[in-house]
Amino acid sequence: MNVRLLLLESTILFLSREAFRRACLSKTTEHNWAQVINLLWMTVPLCQIFSFVFGYIWLHVLTPPSTDITQHYTLGVWAVCLSCVIEMCCEPVYLVAQAFLFVRFKVVLDTIHIFVRTATFTPLIIYRPHQAVVAFSIAQVLAACVYTLGHYAYFHYYITNLMKKRAAQKTRSNGKPPVNLRFVRRDSITELEEEFPFESLKDFLPAVIEDQSSINHHLARLTWSFFKQGIMKQVLTEGERYIMTLFSVLTFSEQGIYDIVNNLGSLAARFLFRPIEESAYFYFSQMVGRDTAIQEQNQKHMAESANVLYQLLRCITCIGLVIVVFGQSYSHLLLYFYGGESLIVGPGPTLMRTHCVAVLLLGINGITECYAFATMNTAQLDKYNYVMAILSVSFLVVSWLLTKALGGAGFIVANCCNMAARIGHSIQFIQIQYLDTEYKPLVGLIPGPYFLTTLAFVFIITQISQAILFEWFKLLHLGIGAICLLFVMVSWAYEEHELVSLAIKKWKSKSQALKQE
Repeated sequence: MNVRLLLLESTILFLSREAFRRACLSKTTEHNWAQVINLLWMTVPLCQIFSFVFGYIWLHVLTPPSTDITQHYTLGVWAVCLSCVIEMCCEPVYLVAQAFLFVRFKVVLDTIHIFVRTATFTPLIIYRPHQAVVAFSIAQVLAACVYTLGHYAYFHYYITNLMKKRAAQKTRSNGKPPVNLRFVRRDSITELEEEFPFESLKDFLPAVIEDQSSINHHLARLTWSFFKQGIMKQVLTEGERYIMTLFSVLTFSEQGIYDIVNNLGSLAARFLFRPIEESAYFYFSQMVGRDTAIQEQNQKHMAESANVLYQLLRCITCIGLVIVVFGQSYSHLLLYFYGGESLIVGPGPTLMRTHCVAVLLLGINGITECYAFATMNTAQLDKYNYVMAILSVSFLVVSWLLTKALGGAGFIVANCCNMAARIGHSIQFIQIQYLDTEYKPLVGLIPGPYFLTTLAFVFIITQISQAILFEWFKLLHLGIGAICLLFVMVSWAYEEHELVSLAIKKWKSKSQALKQE
């Protein structure tokens, strides 16, 4: 389930929607939203096509798991395909929520999505452990339905209230008292609400536009560029799972251990790096023009963008280095707490330590690449597609060779090589873009000397603790790690006191604003 079926879901969803999201989030203030909605609804038939194509491949081309593992493999495949199509039906609403900064709504709905899937799957798997794929299928489809309906339900509520507030404000501006608006907030309409262009849920459906093209052709061409690039990016992102699935270089048991380590090691990437990358992509796509040199753009915006890129790189690099240092000494302990002795007697700890290095490169690549994608023009994106094609083929070959030699760790080492190559290409693009300017955002890749010195000292201490205390005094070993982490955080805060002060001021101002409301 975690390797083969979720790889199917990832493949269908990524190819169906990623290019549309990246293209349509560029310069949203200039959009004709009716054209954008029409373009986004093309994701649904596209998803249906991909579902049938990849569903057939997963069922009839790939070697199916034996009946000793599951008798419901076919059900699992078509359940994943159905859930992808259902989830794609809310893509226009999702992108509008992103464009108009409904951040809290996105967090809440993503949490509900995960909760529904987990709360459905867990009791079913406990009472019917031999029908795990059936439980997975039910949870997958139900969660997709809740996720899609949740988008439309919230925006029905939001638009209804917004229309009442606009009516109340219009009535007040005409000098008449509001009528029958007991449940409407009395405060004035915010700037975001004034700019919100939708007046009904019908506006989220495809429609004919009089005297205009049904879709924005510039966005369509940009989407096609991102789509070609997305195929390569998907191979690079999920390459190890494709190798596992297509060539069976690991048994299902070995795949399971690798997946556990990969999921634990990717927690930082999923819960911290990915939201930062999504927000950063949206920010840079609004601030930096794709077809204009840095020197010819608004210099106030460029200075702010360069500073944001610098701070993001600095923070991500520091977080990644902390994960690398503590991962070398606490991989055993993490796997022991998670799965007991069975996870630490095999290759699990080695995989986890290696994966910590991959997390550092993954974080840096996420920021540098999201900046590059947000600011490249169409020609540069098309050129980058060739680079991605070369990297994709190289990555698959290197993964296959290293896995034959190193087992599961070969996947991680190959992924590190892939990430390093992508980082190098993005850094080269950023250097060229800022070459004749006073801005040096890439300096953020180098942490401060106090932080690096503290990390080196902590690495020695935790390695000694691992060697002496892990076998007999695990909690003491954990306590030493907590104290060392505190020292690292203090050194970082001391060195980045300006950023910390800014964050505190922002937090206080936001708290005061919430209290006033």
